[in-house]
Amino acid sequence: MIDKSFLFLFIVGVLGLPNTSRSESHDWPAYGKGAGGGNFSLAAEITPENVSQLRQAWVHRSGDYHQGNEWTKDKVIDSSLQTSFQATPILVEDTLFYCSPYNKVIALDPASGEEKWVFDPKIDPEGKGILHCRGVSSWVDDSMSQSATCRHRIVSTTIESELLSIDAATGKLCEGFGASGRVNLRSGLGGHDHGLYYSTSPPAIIGDLIIVGGSVADNVSVDVPGGVVRAYDARSGALVWYWDPIHPDQKPVLDVDGSQRYQRGTTNVWSIISVDPELNQIYLPTGNTSPDNYGGHRNGSDYYSSSVVSLDATTGKVLWHFQTVHHDVWDYDVPSQPTFYEIEKDGTIIKALAQTTKMGFVFLLNRENGEPIFPVEERPAPQGAVEGDYVSATQPFPTKPAPLTSTDFDPEEAYGFTFWDRGYCKRASSELRNEGLYTPPSLEGSMHYPSSIGGANWGGPAVDANRKILVVNTMNLASTIKMIPREDCGKALKELANDKVQGAMSAIEENIGTPYCTLRAYGLMSPLGIPCTKPPWGHLTGVDLKTGEHLWQVPLGTSKDLAPFPFTRIKGAPNMGGPMATASGLTFIAATSDYYLRAFSTESGKELAKFRLPTGGHAVPMSYTSLDGKQFVVIAAGGHWAMGSPAGDYLVAFALPETE
Repeated sequence: MIDKSFLFLFIVGVLGLPNTSRSESHDWPAYGKGAGGGNFSLAAEITPENVSQLRQAWVHRSGDYHQGNEWTKDKVIDSSLQTSFQATPILVEDTLFYCSPYNKVIALDPASGEEKWVFDPKIDPEGKGILHCRGVSSWVDDSMSQSATCRHRIVSTTIESELLSIDAATGKLCEGFGASGRVNLRSGLGGHDHGLYYSTSPPAIIGDLIIVGGSVADNVSVDVPGGVVRAYDARSGALVWYWDPIHPDQKPVLDVDGSQRYQRGTTNVWSIISVDPELNQIYLPTGNTSPDNYGGHRNGSDYYSSSVVSLDATTGKVLWHFQTVHHDVWDYDVPSQPTFYEIEKDGTIIKALAQTTKMGFVFLLNRENGEPIFPVEERPAPQGAVEGDYVSATQPFPTKPAPLTSTDFDPEEAYGFTFWDRGYCKRASSELRNEGLYTPPSLEGSMHYPSSIGGANWGGPAVDANRKILVVNTMNLASTIKMIPREDCGKALKELANDKVQGAMSAIEENIGTPYCTLRAYGLMSPLGIPCTKPPWGHLTGVDLKTGEHLWQVPLGTSKDLAPFPFTRIKGAPNMGGPMATASGLTFIAATSDYYLRAFSTESGKELAKFRLPTGGHAVPMSYTSLDGKQFVVIAAGGHWAMGSPAGDYLVAFALPETE
């Protein structure tokens, strides 16, 4: 018998027939599969009927991880700095590329997981914050011959704020790019500690341009580095243009020699950038102006904060922007990649984007002009900011889709495993200022719900382009914010805290240059370490993009690996990561605090299968078909400090077992 896949490849090769569908199911050329995300694979060998048969095909380990104060090279660092392996690999020209938390770039054989090469930028992990890297990018120079050095380049950034151009064939730096393959992203930002500015998301590629944002440390100072977005020439590494996110009426700041200096403390773009080559537009998900919870000093500098901003790719000029939160003092960054889809409305095909948010809202926008697909209403918001600040009288609420998670915390509904810890949660939450979503930060302590880690977060949604279904994971967690007058900021954490503000990861945040520091608890927890919100603590939701209606919503994960026996079967777990959809009607997601990769029906939300991982898979999975026709699903399992899952370095591939 003649192998059909071989016969097909033979016909394509001999007759020169186009092989577009084969290529699209094989490659995963960018972080979100497409230049506008979506995490949608056309590979369809794995189906709802056979998905339960998946088996581990291979595992690759980089060795780059550390568990808090234990580093694999016997070097002790701060215990709060556990690594988090969040990378989604890309697949280009039959090679899988990904980055480790130490910013190594690794090339693998996609069928076997065997290493082809490793590039090590040799970063110093000390004092760099939480070490992670979400992905790398790919650029091919079509003007060069197939065998030319650096024809195909892997573009990556580092925690030390460098932009790298690496030959995809050899793993060596491209000498003609910047300074021997490296561009210093700290240029123009002014002197600062390495821990205040860094890059963890993959650059975007449009034409011959590399588009780079950066992450700025939260709640340190009003004078942290600015959030400039820059475009570099993909061949030379030369700066082509920059966008400094200052108010349109504000004059740029100049250095003493008259040269441009990027303004400090501006909103930054730390998440995934999207590009549309046909429209020649770049789409930025922006964060906050520093610091997060006080804005009395901003004077309009948060004009572009918590927004989707569209830039002209040729010039870097703003075409439009849509703000999801006005004068954001809640750390409600736009956290995820603006995700493209197309939809028909009134007989016209609309090029649209979906923007998920930490509030649990989804804004559906026309990506040509930023106009909402469904009406967005300005509704009254709670008032009464701390002295020296203000809050907006209204905030934007999408009429469709409905919120993906609750936006009101009722103390009477406080949760606990026992009467004792439930009583604690009820008492603590009832003493907080609590007026629903957008309750302003206060001196007495305010409920922050949903918390600043979501709702939705950086994992973003998957979009089944065939079925027009958006799938997104969310959390149902509360946190607290208490503003501390500057004269009291030197007191110990325990002296300042009380029942109202204690919780997981409580910290004093300095906010230097403002009248207040912040006592923030990133999770309102009972004394047993259980969220005070009642479960499910995590959901997966399917949204019909044609109607804006929820199709289904199901609990995501369980309390296994989070809670002690006998409380291990609670449905709905805290989660961090995102989903991936396939053409056969499957949605894959790990993300949860229990260590599983799960497969759901995209159409119904029914859980069809789950597969044990060595630790939490807090990344976005991807899928591809190898040259011999086998479909793989790949997920990074490396734990996450906020989810309580231990650090690891496992890149795990699943496939159907071999058949005769």
